[in-house]
Amino acid sequence: MNLVGNVFFAVMALVALVGGVVTVAARNPIRGAVGLLATIVGIAGLFLKLNAQFMAAIQLIVYAGAVVVLFVFVIMLLGPDAGATPPGIPKARLARAAAGIAMAVVVAIGAGMILMARPSTTYFQPVRPEHGSVELVGRQLFTSGIVPFELATALLIVAVVGAIAVARSSNFEKKTKKKVSASPTERLFHGPLHPRDAGRPLTKERA
Repeated sequence: MNLVGNVFFAVMALVALVGGVVTVAARNPIRGAVGLLATIVGIAGLFLKLNAQFMAAIQLIVYAGAVVVLFVFVIMLLGPDAGATPPGIPKARLARAAAGIAMAVVVAIGAGMILMARPSTTYFQPVRPEHGSVELVGRQLFTSGIVPFELATALLIVAVVGAIAVARSSNFEKKTKKKVSASPTERLFHGPLHPRDAGRPLTKERA
């Protein structure tokens, strides 16, 4: 039984790590969303290994069933190539260099803290019978954790509103570019008398 548990832990940890790497390294946002979904499934498996069935179910319901779906909706609104920057632009190179330097600093600080830390034994207090139950988690969530819970809800709402605003602005810019791209003659002389519009029914846009 211990061997099966160790194998399950190794598989779930590997799934979470590979999914995290794919989420960060994937150029295609769809693949990034799939990698995030794999990471969430791996974390849910780790919760199962810790005998936290409630947390595993919430991980799948909230993150896999809501957050990943929200990301997919945003990708569908903006398109898979939205925000793609050509690699030759100096801003993209500067952003990559700054991100690489910040990552190196964080890794160096973490490695230094690990090397300087002294191993010590931590003794946990006795676990109460209702520890990890739905009742206890719900009580903690809606009493001492109500503010972070509501802030997370507001964050998701702001993300949805922002995605819709960006999608609407991008569509407006596309329509504006199409209108501006027309020649001055076509913009000045248009309507039923124009040869290009002859025989076409009068619509609201041409009125």
